[in-house]
Amino acid sequence: MNQQKLLKFASEYSIILIFLALFVVLSFTVQYFFSWRNMMGLALSVSQIGMVACTMMFCLASRDFDLSVGSTIAFAGVLCAMIINRTGSISLGIGVSLLAGAAIGLFNGATIAKFRINALITTLVTMGAVRGLAFIASDGQAVGISNEAFFNIGNNDLFGVPIPIWFCVACFVLFGVMLNKTVYGRNTLAIGGNPDAARLAGVNVDRTRIYIFLVQGVIAALAGVILASRITSGQPNSGQGFELDVIAACVLGGVSLAGGRASISGVIVGVLIMGMVQNAMNLQNIDAFYQYLVRAGILYFAVLIDQLKNRGQS
Repeated sequence: MNQQKLLKFASEYSIILIFLALFVVLSFTVQYFFSWRNMMGLALSVSQIGMVACTMMFCLASRDFDLSVGSTIAFAGVLCAMIINRTGSISLGIGVSLLAGAAIGLFNGATIAKFRINALITTLVTMGAVRGLAFIASDGQAVGISNEAFFNIGNNDLFGVPIPIWFCVACFVLFGVMLNKTVYGRNTLAIGGNPDAARLAGVNVDRTRIYIFLVQGVIAALAGVILASRITSGQPNSGQGFELDVIAACVLGGVSLAGGRASISGVIVGVLIMGMVQNAMNLQNIDAFYQYLVRAGILYFAVLIDQLKNRGQS
């Protein structure tokens, strides 16, 4: 009986145990890893991934996913920079960028929900189209931002912590509450568990899916605005490969690719593991080419664990 409880505990909290073990090992083996400056740098480096992972969690939990988030980040950053340069208004630049993100998400959600087109095909098309728009709008060049006050969003601190980290923490809290305490969250998990049963139970499946992608687009655009503020320009080639990092963090954190299972605590841990591994490799001056292999290995490991969990539940 005790052995069964131990195995159940290890299964449920395996990712947290892996995170703690990895954190301890890196703290003792990698120089400067445990320093306050590096901890803030680590948190800052994953802040945009963490924001988008919160909404990707809902996509995956409803049996969908979004490959267009990286392109949305790039387009939102370029659009925000262009509008600020032309109007001088930071609020207008941010507002229009968020609306553009909402429009991209709405297109994805409506196409998937109403026309029954596969999420892979839909978001793959959107990924290419939106990236193309970013390059066309910027003429393939980085768009520098004339209003330096905009840089405060991504480069200033609040109570000693960089502002982008506060945005990430706010997303963790907001979407954690939405997942666990609202009808929206329960409907998302119900759709992922069994869409037909959810529909028979009175859940408006199509509308919920559209909302999920709309919110995904808004948060991806917000992450793009913050990234543009951090790097002081709109970059049409930013966010490349971003979607894979986000999906890997979610799946590593226990969000099921088969739908119906997700937890915000798991997503947080998944994001931090991805960030810690990359941070440690940077501190060790490991070549970027090898880092691609490690990140691919983490994604493979996460998907493999997800499949084993699904088989075990079956």
